[in-house]
Amino acid sequence: MMNLKGNPELSPKNLMRPLKNYGIACMSMGFLVEETAPVVWRGLMVMSAIEKLLRQVDWGQLDYLVIDMPPGTGDVQLSVSQNIPVTGAVIVSTPQDIALLDAHKGAEMFRKVHVPVLGLVQNMSVFQCPKCKHETHIFGADGVRDLAKTLGLDVLGDIPLHVNIRETCDAGQPIVISQPQSDMAKAYLRIATEIVKRLPTPPA
Repeated sequence: MMNLKGNPELSPKNLMRPLKNYGIACMSMGFLVEETAPVVWRGLMVMSAIEKLLRQVDWGQLDYLVIDMPPGTGDVQLSVSQNIPVTGAVIVSTPQDIALLDAHKGAEMFRKVHVPVLGLVQNMSVFQCPKCKHETHIFGADGVRDLAKTLGLDVLGDIPLHVNIRETCDAGQPIVISQPQSDMAKAYLRIATEIVKRLPTPPA
């Protein structure tokens, strides 16, 4: 999304300084290993890496800390949920059945570890042909909406499948920066607004 590369610098307190783009601080295991090296870790190594990213980074003053987790209900998700106070989870899924199975499991896992699920986001919801403007629901039309009803949750918004989103992300210029008046940017901003509405007001 941010197209950030390189190794983090260390602060005087020996904490890693996150890389930044457009004022957004970002930290990833990808910054700590060779670009093409696979991260083939299990169990304790995974938990150690999570601890490093959370506790050994000079985050500074943050409005929000967003943790992007892989699909599933394994060590990563459980370690994060049980070791830090998570305010809420957002489940992102495409509308097709196989993705919805993971989304359903993820929502149930967060409930079991007492993390509020703020809602669901339907990704790649519709493709619009750039030439004729015909819209096609490549992955299905309402899968996430149906799952939300089953779980008793809200749908926070839809993100279309659009080449401009991919191109601007690859270029390190997110659509909300490079094309702020576009429908795609407005979709992201609506979702962000819906998420913030559901978060508790931080202490003054």
